Amino acid sequence: MDPAQQASPLPLPSAEYFSWDYRLQLLCLGFAFYAAIFLLSHLLSVVVSGTYNSLIAKEKVFWNLAATRAVFGIQSTVAGLRALTEESALSRDRVLGQEDWSWFNILTATGFFMFENVALHTSSVVFRSFDLPLATHHFFALSGYAGAVVWDSLGHYLPMVTLLLEMSTPFTCISWMLLKAGWASTLFWKANQWVMIHTFHCRMVLTYYMWWVTVTHWRELSTHVALPQLLLFFTGLGLLTFIINPIWTHKKTMQLLNPVDWNFGNKPAPVSGATEGQSEASVKPHAS
Repeated sequence: MDPAQQASPLPLPSAEYFSWDYRLQLLCLGFAFYAAIFLLSHLLSVVVSGTYNSLIAKEKVFWNLAATRAVFGIQSTVAGLRALTEESALSRDRVLGQEDWSWFNILTATGFFMFENVALHTSSVVFRSFDLPLATHHFFALSGYAGAVVWDSLGHYLPMVTLLLEMSTPFTCISWMLLKAGWASTLFWKANQWVMIHTFHCRMVLTYYMWWVTVTHWRELSTHVALPQLLLFFTGLGLLTFIINPIWTHKKTMQLLNPVDWNFGNKPAPVSGATEGQSEASVKPHAS
C-alpha cells in the first residue's frame, strides 16, 4: 500500500451497519425487492406477452428469474464499476476498506442470493428436477456474501468487484427472451449476442485481475480474513476461472452460430411469430 494512503485515515462506515437489526432489515429489503421484481415480471408478461403465455410453467419461472437477474445485474455492474474506478476506502485498502454504499450492496446482494436459492430449490421440488451446477453456483454466491456479513471486518473491494461478474446478466436475459419470441434471426438479437459474448470475455479478464489482487495482497488477506471465508472465496474463484466462465463463454458463442435454447434441452429457436397462440404441449422441452 502507498505510504501516503496509510498516513490518511480511512472513512468508517456508519455505526448502523454494525447493528444486526439494521443488517437484517436490509437483507429482508433485498429479498423482498427482488421477489417483487419476479412477481411484477410475471404480471406484466401475462398482460403484454403472447410468447410468455405460450410457455410451459417451468419456462415461465425461468423467464421471470431472468428478468429478476437482469435487474440485479444492473445494480451489481454499477457497484462493481464504482469499486474499480472511484477513489474510495475500498480502493485505498483492498483488504479492509469499507464504506456505507458497499455495505448497502453487500446486504441487498445477500438478500438477492437468498431469494435465488429459495426460488431454485422451490422450483426443483415443484418440477422434480435438480440442476447441480446452478445449485453449486448459488451456494457459493450466498455463502460468500453471507460470510462478508458475518465476518464484518472484511474489506469490500473484492466482493464489489465480484459483483461486476453480473455484467452479462442483462444481456443474457434479453438473449433468452428474444430467442423464445422467435427473434434469433434479427440483427438486434445478434448484436445483443455479440455484446453478451464480449461481457463473458470481460468476466474472464476480471477473474484474472482478482487473482492478481489476491496474490499481491496475500499477506494482508491471510492475516485479516478468516480461513472459512478464504476457502469459500478461492474455491468459488477457481470454479469461475477454470470451469464456469469458459463453459458459458463457449456456449454463448456457439448459440450465436446456432440459436438454440440450451437451458431447455437445446430446443431450436422458434420462427418469429410462431409462438403466438402456441399450445403448451408444442413448447415442451426435448430431452437433453
